[in-house]
Amino acid sequence: MPDKGLKRQKLKENLFNKRRLIILNEDTFEETFSLKLTLMNVFVVATLGAIIITFVTTFIIAFTPLREFIPGYSSSKLKKDAMELSLKSDSLSRALKQNEAYIQSIQKVLTGELEYAKFNKDSILAETEEAPSQVDMSASKQELELRQQVAQEEKNVNSLRSSNKGKSQPPVK
Repeated sequence: MPDKGLKRQKLKENLFNKRRLIILNEDTFEETFSLKLTLMNVFVVATLGAIIITFVTTFIIAFTPLREFIPGYSSSKLKKDAMELSLKSDSLSRALKQNEAYIQSIQKVLTGELEYAKFNKDSILAETEEAPSQVDMSASKQELELRQQVAQEEKNVNSLRSSNKGKSQPPVK
């Protein structure tokens, strides 16, 4: 136990002993700068400096356009442009399919595979349109159970309300 107390005393002494930092001119050995420090002062200044640098860096990244260079962050303008380009590419691909179907039909008419009387641009374009995919909209087993539970709770609440209506309420003062 006494050794532990001595170690703490020695550590405290080392942390708070004053030391001198001297910067000398190498050619003339003239003292350029002198500063009295303790190890505790150096530790506190270094810690505060690290905290301030971290705070400033975080602030710069969070509130300036630099955040766009971090993966996962993007500007709202970039998202808007991506959405517009996606919509344009979808409409262009649809128009391309329609044009290809029309050109193939014209080639069939020119080669004699299809009579001109049967050639109709509207019917060709209608063939290229894709039908919307069918989605199963039936309720799942869990949803049906939840519906039954909610209906039962509503029935209980309504029965309580109707039984409380017949009772007289005390006047409010």
